[in-house]
Amino acid sequence: MSRITAKICGLSTLDTLDAAIGGGASHVGFVFFPKSPRNVTPEQAGGLAARVPAHVARVGLFVDPDPGFVAHVLAVAKLDVIQLHGAEPPELLHRVRAHPGIELWKAIPVRTRADLDAGRLYRGTADRLLYDAKPPKGADLPGGNGLRFDWKLLNGHSHALPWALSGGLDTDNIAEAVGITGARLVDISSGVESAPGVKDVDKIAGFLQAVARL
Repeated sequence: MSRITAKICGLSTLDTLDAAIGGGASHVGFVFFPKSPRNVTPEQAGGLAARVPAHVARVGLFVDPDPGFVAHVLAVAKLDVIQLHGAEPPELLHRVRAHPGIELWKAIPVRTRADLDAGRLYRGTADRLLYDAKPPKGADLPGGNGLRFDWKLLNGHSHALPWALSGGLDTDNIAEAVGITGARLVDISSGVESAPGVKDVDKIAGFLQAVARL
């Protein structure tokens, strides 16, 4: 069985980026969403992305973005993956697809088994789905809220695309999450923070060590 890999999302400082890379993260994520406490400018992300070795993928998280803004970020910061985490329709993904050689991920907010069916809409436009907990009504953030959904909802589900698991993961529950879902790629943000938007190098190291033991 292939090893389980991990993405550390919402990075904004050199020490936490280095902790993610040094700990063995397969992906590092930068958030381009002003409402998020993890938001970075394209220029900040460009400086961070330049430090990332070739074997680690650089992910940019966007929420219902203007395609022109995505193009601007890509011109400033080298990214390998565009992650769309809002209510983007498949048509927007087709427009973002104009950037060749870059993977496209689409987050699917999950509360019930029926929510999983939305993934089928993105077959042919996205490369990967990211299952995350559906935020409460009126929430400012579509993700990074530290919420988890019922992982058993994924049991027996026929996935439309390769997928990753997110939402409320931490060092204490990652073994259970992977055991229930069979996820091979996991994505964490608030679970390795000491405060909203403040990543903790020790928590990053601990989480990646827990993933490596699986």
